[in-house]
Order: sequence, then structure tokens, then C-alpha cells
Amino acid sequence: MSATTIATATAPTGRRSWQGSAAARGALGLALFLLLLELLPRTGLVNQAYLPPFSAMAQALGSQLGSGDFWSALVSTIRGWAIGLAIAVVAGVVLGVVIGSVGWLRDATSSTIEFLRPIPSVALIPLAVLMFGTDMRSTLLLVVYASFWQVLLQVLYGVQDVDPVAHETARSYGFSRLTQVRTVIWPTALPFIMTGFRLAASVALILEITGELIIGSPGLGREIGVAQSSGAVESMYALVIVTGLLGVAMNTVARTAEKRVLRWHPSVRRENP
Repeated sequence: MSATTIATATAPTGRRSWQGSAAARGALGLALFLLLLELLPRTGLVNQAYLPPFSAMAQALGSQLGSGDFWSALVSTIRGWAIGLAIAVVAGVVLGVVIGSVGWLRDATSSTIEFLRPIPSVALIPLAVLMFGTDMRSTLLLVVYASFWQVLLQVLYGVQDVDPVAHETARSYGFSRLTQVRTVIWPTALPFIMTGFRLAASVALILEITGELIIGSPGLGREIGVAQSSGAVESMYALVIVTGLLGVAMNTVARTAEKRVLRWHPSVRRENP
């Protein structure tokens, strides 16, 4: 057996061992962090009125899980996140492909995009409240606005990355505009679209919680604000933990979707040999 064959045979085992050790280190780091959260308040280094022990947070979380109001708030947050993200992705992909495919339109809108994109979504809160009050639509406006730019810019980058030779070849063969989009532009732009989707998913959750917290629309953010104002610090931290876990779950879903959609792409195939 040659040295090359031996190296090839042992490579997967070494990769699995490295991944296993990385997971173990991550679990150890999380355990140490939770231990620190438990010890800091109990030793008096941090006032328990501001940071209760982790065990108190866990107990409050258990109480929240048995409450119908908690599950109603969780469903409201997930629904607002999903609706806002869906609107932003569809609008960003459609407008990105249209604007990116037409040269004069891209030039005409570039300055407007660069002007609107940096505006913080939270700056629209007064307008959202004026239009919709504390209804879910107020928070939805913030979510869509913030997520839309993440998708639109990535789609524009993807369309610009199309090979000009392939584009001109499709045109010379008389392909219609729709066929050019389907056969030339879409395969090139799809990795950028999935990147925009993953970024937009995180931004959408941040703005959903922020809108609920500040505006008072139904959801986990409003429950956090109510717990803080009523002095229920343990419940407040418990809800914050839930939002963190929700963010991890949504990021995992977005990454999984990205890998499934792009399983043909060389970058994903290198990650999953």
C-alpha cells in the first residue's frame, strides 16, 4: 500500500477527530460560561438585582415554558420574523435581478440605493407607529426594511459576477430575457442570494425583537420589556436566553438551507467531501 493510499484512508478519520474535539471544546467553553454566570452573583462580585445566578434564570425559564402567554409570544415573534423575511427575500431577489440585468437602470438607482441603505431601521420607528400604532405591522415594516437591503445588495453583486462571455453567448443565440435569467444569471447569482438570505435571517430576528421591545407589538420583545419594568429580572433573563436560542436555531436552519440549495457549488462540496 502506497503512502498516498494510507494518507487518503486516514484523512476522514482525522477530520472526524478534529470536528469531535472542536465540539468538545465548544461544550466545555459553554459549561465554563454558565458556571461563571452562577458564581459571579453568588460570590457578591455582581449584584443579584442586576444579574441573578444562572440557576434562577433556568428556574424562571421553566416557569415560562408552562405559561400560555410565553408560547403565544414565541409564535408571534416567529410569525413576524418569517413573514418579514419572506417579503424581503422575494422583493430583494426580483428587484436585484431586474436592476442588475439592465445597465441604465443599475446606474440610475445606484445613488438612491446608497442613500437609503445606511438609514438605520430603528429610525423608522416613529413613522411605523404613526402608520400602524403598536400593531404587528409596525415591527414588520422594520424587519422588511432592514432585511431587504441584505438581499438586494447580494443579488446585485451576483448579477454583476456573471461571466460576460456567457451572457453574450446567450444573447447571440437569441435567448429571451427570461431564459437568460434562468440559464445564465440565476446559477451565478444563487450563491450570493443564499448569502443574502442567511444575513437577512439574522437581521430580521434582531429587528423583530427590537420592534417588539420598543414599539410594544406582540412577541418576546414585549414580554422582555414587561418583565424588566415589573422587576422580574429572572424572567427577563430567561426570555433573553430564549431569544438567543431562537437566533441559534434560525442561523442553523439558514446555513442548512444554504448547503442543501448549493450542494452542487464547489465551495459547499469542499466543506462536505
